[in-house]
Amino acid sequence: MNKVAIVLGTSSGLGLACASSLLERGFLVYGGSRSESTLVHDNFVDLEIDITQEKHIRNFINEVKAESDVVDVLVNAAGMCDMKSITDSTALDMRMHLETNVIGYFNFLKQFEPLILADETHLINLFSISAKRFFPNTCSYSSAEFARKGMLGVFEKEWKKYQIRFSNLFVGAVDTPLWQDYSEIDTSKMLTTDEFLYIFNSIVDAPLNIQFPEMTFLHRDGFLD
Repeated sequence: MNKVAIVLGTSSGLGLACASSLLERGFLVYGGSRSESTLVHDNFVDLEIDITQEKHIRNFINEVKAESDVVDVLVNAAGMCDMKSITDSTALDMRMHLETNVIGYFNFLKQFEPLILADETHLINLFSISAKRFFPNTCSYSSAEFARKGMLGVFEKEWKKYQIRFSNLFVGAVDTPLWQDYSEIDTSKMLTTDEFLYIFNSIVDAPLNIQFPEMTFLHRDGFLD
């Protein structure tokens, strides 16, 4: 039987790339995003989910439970990233980032728990390096990334009873459609999607006894400070 994966954020970018790669590896993939994915594959189930809505989360999890008892891999590539200066940012901007990137994922994981396969399930969480360093024009986004990192640290401690893996990937900028909204930003010093997948696939393919609690990677000419 196929191994089962859930990928959040499959409408474009890294979520779409992760789902495609898992399908190539023989997984049955349940993809979730607010808008329809362009991915077409016999083993891909495209499900609509607004992670800020608990009803959407319940419906998504119930769809998975109807066909699968457990999930082998969960990839979270969902989230919002709206870059503004502090002057231009509002309390609503902060609230939307926290609702989407932190509270939404908190609610999803609580619903996801019955699908955990002890000693097997692998949670792969994609972070920006904005969860480790501070950059201008990222106040709302960085706040949410740091908060999500803290939240997942507690989940990992409380779910230690299941002996599952949490792999937290802190990724430098990757040249995806996200940057089309920021034409002033030079994408030549960003990772390509294929370069990102080189690391992602290595983690997916690694033996069960290897952990990747924190991995930071970025373009050779990128920067951390």
